[in-house]
Amino acid sequence: MMEQKRPNIVFYFTDQQRWDTLGCYGQPLEISPVLDELASQGVLFEEAFTAQPVCGPCRSLFQTGLYPTQTGCFRNNIALPPDVKTLANWFEENGYETGYVGKWHLASSGELEKKPQIDYTVSAIPPERRGGYSGFWRAADVLEFTSHGYGGYVFDENMQKHEFDGYRVDCITDFALEFLDQRTEDKPFFLTISHIEPHHQNDRHCFEGPHGSRQRFADFVLPADLAALPGDAAQMYPDYLGCCRALDDNLGRVIEKLKEKGLMENTVIVFASDHGCHFRTRNHDEHLNGYDDYKRSCHDSSLHVPLVIAGPGFEGGKRIRELVSTASLPKTLLAIAGIEVGDQMIGEDLRQVVQSRRKDRPNRVFAQISESRVGRCIRTEEYLYSVVAPGKHGGEVMDSDLYEDDFLYDLKKDPAELNNLIHDPAYQSIKEDLRRQLIEEMVQAKEKAPTIRDAQ
Repeated sequence: MMEQKRPNIVFYFTDQQRWDTLGCYGQPLEISPVLDELASQGVLFEEAFTAQPVCGPCRSLFQTGLYPTQTGCFRNNIALPPDVKTLANWFEENGYETGYVGKWHLASSGELEKKPQIDYTVSAIPPERRGGYSGFWRAADVLEFTSHGYGGYVFDENMQKHEFDGYRVDCITDFALEFLDQRTEDKPFFLTISHIEPHHQNDRHCFEGPHGSRQRFADFVLPADLAALPGDAAQMYPDYLGCCRALDDNLGRVIEKLKEKGLMENTVIVFASDHGCHFRTRNHDEHLNGYDDYKRSCHDSSLHVPLVIAGPGFEGGKRIRELVSTASLPKTLLAIAGIEVGDQMIGEDLRQVVQSRRKDRPNRVFAQISESRVGRCIRTEEYLYSVVAPGKHGGEVMDSDLYEDDFLYDLKKDPAELNNLIHDPAYQSIKEDLRRQLIEEMVQAKEKAPTIRDAQ
């Protein structure tokens, strides 16, 4: 009997994309016909959440399977330690060819909001700072610094610059197709396509959808939280959706190339995002020292992300209602390839969730937050509870011995998270139970068991 060939894996992940931008999650406009079709054949996780809604820390987790507080990459602008074993190390040691395309955000180090001490933000990343990826490489450390919606550049494995003129999502996908054309045919592969869209363009303070997005998606309907709170969603949402549609169109190009090469049937595609986007509707309180941003929050708008996996082992159009964390993706990606890492990585093998093998799993997720604050939260099916470290700067320290209540939402009654119940005596016992669960998660994440007090 012929041995089953190990599957190829494409990890297609986006930057700052809310779950509700997609048709398969209820988006009324036609934003994601390709992903919607893929979800109908594979597995969609309805309640997937990031464990750290900041770009660099989340990417460090994706590459190492460790919490950012374990690797030290707790905020942006901290390079991945060279001695930490990564996905690329695991895959290459086990005979996989690897390719990485797009945004890296793990090579430079320095003080927050200051010139990095080790600066590869707009220059070629040397091999020792690529997290173990030794093969095909078309990336920039901070892609939003080397490009705009149209035009820019990345670097290859030989540190040579590759300029592009078209729409960024199209051009980054071109590089991914180049990998599929030139890969070694007798080896399985692990390809990461790390898009920056729909992230806002930092230096222009806006989202840059393809030309015509404002007209094409003028009939948008804002999600309830964005409609109820002050922010810039009403101005920015059409271009944001335009970015999301371009991501879907290009996912279609990847799928067509896989089919052309006869690879589709033995390839697992994982679609996810690093975090969501709250469009400046959150982070307006005394803890933040005026910090105003799009994502650094423990609300669902920042944490709830799309997650669709399709291919061998993820089939049948299933929709998973259990809460899962994208912190489980590294362990799951390796498990798909038959590489078991045990407790060397956090999270769970999501195949077991899909197959309902874990009957005793706690239906909750945990997240750390940095930069805007030193914060932690726990999300259950019914409640979201968040704490903050008083007097601590989230860009300077990664944890604390002391936290205090920040917010508590009853998600059944208030899914848009508009009514903070943290001081409501009717929820005191619920809050105490959530505190206990949160501390339990923090200890599992190798953090110190803190004191959590009532808000002062």
